[in-house]
Amino acid sequence: MPFYHTLGQMPSKRHTQFEKPVKTGTSTSLYYEQLFGTIGFEGMSSLLYHVHRPTMVREVLGSVDLTPKLAVEKNILSRKFTGFTIEPVDDFLESRVPLLVNSDLIFGLAAPRQSMTTYFYKNADADELLFVHRGSGTLRTLFGSIPFQYGDYLVIPRGTIYQIDFDSVTAGSDQPRLLYVESHSPIYTPKRYRNQFGQLLEHAPYCERDIVRPIGLETHDETGDFLVKIKKQGSLHSLVYASHPFDVVGWDGYNYPYSFSIFNFEPITGRVHQPPPVHQTFQTDSFVVCSFVPRLYDYHPKAIPAPYNHSNIDSDEVIYYVDGDFMSRNDIAPGHITLHPGGIPHGPAPGAMERSIGKKETQEYAVMVDTFRPLMVTEQALKIDDGTYYKSWLD
Repeated sequence: MPFYHTLGQMPSKRHTQFEKPVKTGTSTSLYYEQLFGTIGFEGMSSLLYHVHRPTMVREVLGSVDLTPKLAVEKNILSRKFTGFTIEPVDDFLESRVPLLVNSDLIFGLAAPRQSMTTYFYKNADADELLFVHRGSGTLRTLFGSIPFQYGDYLVIPRGTIYQIDFDSVTAGSDQPRLLYVESHSPIYTPKRYRNQFGQLLEHAPYCERDIVRPIGLETHDETGDFLVKIKKQGSLHSLVYASHPFDVVGWDGYNYPYSFSIFNFEPITGRVHQPPPVHQTFQTDSFVVCSFVPRLYDYHPKAIPAPYNHSNIDSDEVIYYVDGDFMSRNDIAPGHITLHPGGIPHGPAPGAMERSIGKKETQEYAVMVDTFRPLMVTEQALKIDDGTYYKSWLD
C-alpha cells in the first residue's frame, strides 16, 4: 500500500518515549509502540501506539482445521458456478465457502447473517481482499473504521485485527454477499500504474483520491477477556487476550487496510478491443485482479466489441459476475462464476461476437482473478457447478 497515512496521536520521533496523560495519584507511564511490518523490516510497515501491551495472551482455547476439501486437483474443464446458491450462515467466518484454491490463494464466497460482535479476527496467513456484492456496513480495525457498501473492495493486510458490522442482515436482496480472496503474497496497486516514488500516474485508471483510508480511530482502555480468532497455517486458533485489541491512540505508515470502489475505476478504451490487462486493479506476485465496468465499446468502424478467442496458456481465469448485461456470455446472472483453466482456449459464447457488432457500450460489472498457477476445485464448488459449461461453445 504505497500511500502514507497517519491517524491519532504519536510522538514526534519514532522509537522514543510517548507518555500517557498523568492521572491524579498515579505515576508517569508510557504507551506501547508496535511495528506492524512485513518482509523482514523491508516491506510496508506502520507504527502503532497502544494503551496496553499488544502481547498479552491470557489463554489458548483450541484450534480448528480450515484446510479446504478438494474434489478436483487437476482441472481441465471450463466451469460455471452459481454463487448465489451458497446458503447464508449466521457466523461471519463459518459463512466462508472456499471454492477454488492453490498454494497462492483461496477464492471463495460468503453470505453471513450476523455481524462480528463476540470475537475479533486476524488472518496471519494472508492478505484479504473482500468484494462487497450485497450489503453495507463498517469494517472496524485497530487502525480505525472504514464504511463499506455495494461495489467496494476491502483490502486487509495480513495480521490486521478486525470486526465486520453490517447495517442490515435481513434475507432477500439485502442479504450480505461477499467475494473473498486470501492471498499468501501482499496485495498491491499495480506497479505499472506508479512512478518510482509510488505515486499513481496520470494514465492509471484510479488515483489516490479514490482510496478510502481508516477514520474514526477507536481507543478502548479496557482489560478483561477478549476472544481473538487467528488464522495461521490453515487452522483457526482461538486466543483470549487480556486487553481490548482496539486500544491504539495513534499510528502512521504505509501498511493498513483501505477500500476502493469498483465504481471509481475509470475504464481504458480504444479503437479496437483492448486486452484484459487494461482492467487490472490489484496485483500480487501470483495473481492479478481486474475490474470490468461500464464503458464505451471500441470505435474502429470495423471493430468487434466482443473479446477475441484466446488461450490462457500461463494462467487460470476466474470471472465473478456482479451486475449488468454480460455481452460475451450466454445464460449468465449476478453471482455466477466462470473458471477458464490454462491449457485450452476460450472466447465469446456462440452468437456473442455477432450480436456485439454495432453496439456502442456495455453496462456490465465483473471481477476477474487471473492466477499464475492452476486452481483446484473444492467439494463445495462442485456442488454448485452447473456441469455443462465446458460444452457451451458448441454450435
